Amino acid sequence: MKHRIVVLGAGYAGAFSAGYLARQLHSDDFEITIVNAEPDFVERLRLHQLAAGHDLPPVPLSKVFAGTEVRLRVARVVGVDAEQRAVTVADGEGPDRIEYDTLLYALGSTVADHDVPGVAEHAFHVAGRPSALRLRARLDELAAGARVVVVGGNLTAIEAATEIAEARPGLRVDLVTTGELGGWLGPKARRHLLRAFERFGITVHERTTIERVEETAAVAADGTVFDSDATVWAAGFAVHPIAAASGLAVEPNGQITVDREMRSISHPDVYAAGDSAFVIGDNGQPLPMSCASAGFTGQQATAAIIGDLTGRKVKATALAYVGNHVSLGREDGLFQLVDGDGQAKPGALRGRTAARLKALILAVSVRALSHPTYGMPGHSYRLAADRQRSRGMVAA
Repeated sequence: MKHRIVVLGAGYAGAFSAGYLARQLHSDDFEITIVNAEPDFVERLRLHQLAAGHDLPPVPLSKVFAGTEVRLRVARVVGVDAEQRAVTVADGEGPDRIEYDTLLYALGSTVADHDVPGVAEHAFHVAGRPSALRLRARLDELAAGARVVVVGGNLTAIEAATEIAEARPGLRVDLVTTGELGGWLGPKARRHLLRAFERFGITVHERTTIERVEETAAVAADGTVFDSDATVWAAGFAVHPIAAASGLAVEPNGQITVDREMRSISHPDVYAAGDSAFVIGDNGQPLPMSCASAGFTGQQATAAIIGDLTGRKVKATALAYVGNHVSLGREDGLFQLVDGDGQAKPGALRGRTAARLKALILAVSVRALSHPTYGMPGHSYRLAADRQRSRGMVAA
């Protein structure tokens, strides 16, 4: 009987982790299944480009896991029963049940509507491929002079606004944010950001809270009405409710509460990585939902899984950021360096150099899906027979 490892989600955290585990754990002892709703890897960091009208080359997961013996199950995760160690999935043939011995939960996040009325009915977002394509189709319908309102002031909002403004110069783009646009950046980087918005003709409305979204407008708490032919909601992320209903210990926002090694504090056979995990970073603050967090937590989770199943010492992965990278269209960008507390340093890469660096990072990330290396030993591990039997993994 093989030890069954099930990975939920094939985003940045799940896909890298499944591939790495398959290359480190011997297939005679382990069976690895990854469940994902789509057959392709979705480059979430480029979905604003897809929405604006750029085509992204497909990255089939079957190709990503070729030669690894990872079992790819294209299905939607419906529920997790942490007590019975089983996952319920659904595809075109109906529901099915997958049992596991070890679970890596990496379902990521979706857009957070913050209970604002009208967001679900009338707004667009770029937190998933189907939603990005829906926004793209809407933008295709708009004539010159139509208005697009982007709500939010974070990296996703900035990238969506600038990408749309550059790719579709005939549209009028507004960005509405509750805070100060780029307020977390250093002085040089923020000046560059504001110049980019001015160059694209994006109108910025700071310290303004949208309290409801209508079919043709976004309405602020002070009564200001922003006429909109397409409202793009980019005001943060929220995790899927599956974890909260699974019996796992979760935070008030639904993230799975894990220890420093990404192990569920309530169910030690469950690990979480990416946006699904709530963990404190090296600066004493919770890791934010981001691609960088997916890398940190995925690396730590795989190290812990391998260590727990083989008895090897679990190496601690650094949970510290070095900077924030944001694109400003295809030929411009920023890379803001941060200190150990996550605060902006004076220095920042700006302009075409920063844009090219981000493009390189994204290209390398996709290639690394099929060549996952986390700096851990490169040979395959096998469980000793007596260790397997002591854990009830194989029959004596």
